[in-house]
Amino acid sequence: MASKHVTIKAPHADPDDSPAALLNQLVRQILRKKDGEDVSEHFQYAVKFLSSNIAPSVAKDEFHVAEKIKRKLARESRESDAAHFLELHRKLQSQHSGAFIFGRGLPNLATSTPFVPRNAPHRATQLSELGMSTGLHTHSSGIGSGISSITGSSITPHSYAPGYLMTPGITLNQQQSVGARLGQMISGGSRSTNPSLTSTAKGGQRSHTTRQALPASVGMGDNTSFEVTDEVIVRDLVYVFQGIEGKYVKYNHTEEAFRVDPRVGIPRTTRDHIHKMAELGWLFQKVKKYVEKRSQDKSFGLVGQSFTAALQHELTEYYRLLAVLEAQQQEPEEGLDDRSSGALTILQLKVWTVEPLDRMKWLAILVDGCKNKKGGALASTIHSYTFHGDPVVQKLFNHILKLVAFPLKQMMDKWIYDGLLEDKYHEFFVAANPSIKDENLWHEKYTLRKSMIPSFITMNQAKQILLIGKSINFLRQVCKDNTPITGRAAQTESHDRYEDVEVFLDKDFDGQFQTVIDKAYQDTSKKLLDVLHLRYKFLEHLKAMRRYLLLGQGDFIKHLMDLLKSDLVKPAQFLYIHTLTSVLETAVRATNAQYDDTEILDRLDVRLLEISHGDTGWDVFSLDYHVNGPISTVFTPHCKILYLRVFNFLWRAKRMEYILTQVWKDQMCNARPIMKDIPELSTLLHHMHMVAGEMVHFVHQMQYYINFEVMECSYDELWNQVNNATDLDKIISAHETFLETILMRALLDEESQPLLTQLRVIFDLVVQFQGYQQEFFKTSLEELERRRGDEKAIDERTEKGKWGTTELEEAEKRRLQKEFQRNFIPQEKARLKILSQSLQDMVQKFLVMLAGHSDDSLRLLAVRLDFNEVYRAKEPKLRTPQVHGKRKKRVL
Repeated sequence: MASKHVTIKAPHADPDDSPAALLNQLVRQILRKKDGEDVSEHFQYAVKFLSSNIAPSVAKDEFHVAEKIKRKLARESRESDAAHFLELHRKLQSQHSGAFIFGRGLPNLATSTPFVPRNAPHRATQLSELGMSTGLHTHSSGIGSGISSITGSSITPHSYAPGYLMTPGITLNQQQSVGARLGQMISGGSRSTNPSLTSTAKGGQRSHTTRQALPASVGMGDNTSFEVTDEVIVRDLVYVFQGIEGKYVKYNHTEEAFRVDPRVGIPRTTRDHIHKMAELGWLFQKVKKYVEKRSQDKSFGLVGQSFTAALQHELTEYYRLLAVLEAQQQEPEEGLDDRSSGALTILQLKVWTVEPLDRMKWLAILVDGCKNKKGGALASTIHSYTFHGDPVVQKLFNHILKLVAFPLKQMMDKWIYDGLLEDKYHEFFVAANPSIKDENLWHEKYTLRKSMIPSFITMNQAKQILLIGKSINFLRQVCKDNTPITGRAAQTESHDRYEDVEVFLDKDFDGQFQTVIDKAYQDTSKKLLDVLHLRYKFLEHLKAMRRYLLLGQGDFIKHLMDLLKSDLVKPAQFLYIHTLTSVLETAVRATNAQYDDTEILDRLDVRLLEISHGDTGWDVFSLDYHVNGPISTVFTPHCKILYLRVFNFLWRAKRMEYILTQVWKDQMCNARPIMKDIPELSTLLHHMHMVAGEMVHFVHQMQYYINFEVMECSYDELWNQVNNATDLDKIISAHETFLETILMRALLDEESQPLLTQLRVIFDLVVQFQGYQQEFFKTSLEELERRRGDEKAIDERTEKGKWGTTELEEAEKRRLQKEFQRNFIPQEKARLKILSQSLQDMVQKFLVMLAGHSDDSLRLLAVRLDFNEVYRAKEPKLRTPQVHGKRKKRVL
């Protein structure tokens, strides 16, 4: 409290040792004034300054003075002196009497807190009585503190009286500041300043004295541990915020948290505040360790480095907070501070750290969730946290996600605009296999890493992105087309800008990101399809496959069979490629196939399958169509094998049709004369005609089904899909679907293997029937020639006027006829009956299997084969609903 000062005239130089004379001499020395010069103004200012209530900014306790001495020695690199000083100070404190003398030895400073021995209760009583008589009242802060030793040795526990207690042996007037008393001595005044109204100028500390009484219950004997100031605790907490243990706040490995030393007597509420704030240090340490570990991991990739950079940015902001807190809690060590606002308190520190604690907590949670993640999987994990309901937390994660997604955005832009895959650390969701050759580029070289697809990108978008880059590489490496894609220049101008990450993270299915993907997809796919259709004539090759490998060119196939007939009936080992190739060229020149493009005809060739024992040329002959370049991406080797299987099936069915045509011709040519001259064969011929009709009906229905319901319908659907396709994948998919359909409906899939086996048995019966009929007509025609020869001989003899025959000749003639009727006819009837019965049995079994098939078209084929219900009348299984029930159960 400022006092009224009186003006004092500066005394002349005087050997007197009075305070005024000494002060005057000091002023002259500072101002470098000679004796006799007037220094009254400066002298009055010095007196006013000394008489004021300005207090030193340093804390008024002995412990703080020792701490500042220690720090000064440490700054001067005198660690050994500092340690020695601390040891001497500790010994002085441990000696009760010495400590008491130390407290009495500094009466005029009145700035150090005196030591009160634990075994001196009478001192506490005297202080209590003094407080009662003078009207003093205390306010204990209840905050513990400590200080770390430079040498790292443990500190012997100290006990300090609160700062409001007086130094023993000092009166209330002596508790007044030195400056105020010195000012009174100089001015000569006897101002009566009430000590109870005096308060320290240090901001943030409570008044040492009040007008209230000191409670009698307060005694130093009850305090068995530290009573420390806010300053020391705050200093400890600032260390803890950096993950460093303080003097009294230590890391507890059992609880895995920072905890206050249990020996320090701190109120529970304050201790809880400290523990709550100390959690910030543990969280910081967790995030920092993750950043340090991952920053050194080169395999973490660009996305991972972006993540660590984002975390490091957050830690940098946190470091700024620590710097502010350090500045707030640190006090000047030299000079005087006029009306300082005081050091940072625990409650203020708690307010400062509420938001950083919450932010660091979410960063630690994010770090835990991102363990062992990299690339797109890391971005997906971070993206999952952006759905938090708190806008502040959501903004934090969105900011980190933008930084993490930026490398992915750059990778994607390089991929969809340039076809470049810059993914050294395998973070992108598109993977490339450099060992794959260009022939298999489309199918095998580029694939999706499903685990690396970010959650903000859908699977359809990922497939589109894969397709775009794959199309660019296909154009350059397979099609050898390096011309620029129309409409790309405007899109590639700004794909490296950081602001475009917002577009990349657009979750709207109809948003800007989807628009960008669709535009790149359409431009790239259109360019690729134009090159395939115009330069490589893909559609012409597709037609050629249909005409030659799927037997769509009827006149060519018929003429080829006629030319190959004599060669294909030979055993397979006697066939030669060059002979068959020349026949193929002849068939091409003789039919409409000659008008096809030369490039297509040059690809048509003959192929012989693997020869087995007993195979004829019909069993191993096949046509082939060579493909290379970009069109081999559609007509893959696997597809060629499927075409080969279909061709063999169609070729066999066409052969059955060809055989039955010859059977019918033979019957038409030979049946009438045989029936006229050998009437006993009429029944057999009629039966043969019935069996042939049955076979013709079956084969014709199968041919109609295969050619129209399977081939034409499937090919028409394929043609429409190819013309409407928007990318090469759709063409490939449509082509594969076409092959799968004809394989299933032509009984070539796994489910239809029993049906195919049954059908081949029926086809074998047709071949057997042809052989049977040929043998029958051969023997019958021989018998017919013999009989006609006998009649011709009789006519010649009759014309010459002789008897037409003799009795012996007539007897031989009757013997041969009886032998023919007795041996040949019954034998042929039996063979034909067996053949006919086998055919009916096989067809009936085939119909039963068709009726139980899962495909509707095959079930309708069974109805068409038995349109007049002849087989149904003979086969009980076809009359019962069991077949339909089994099929229905399988479908369900």
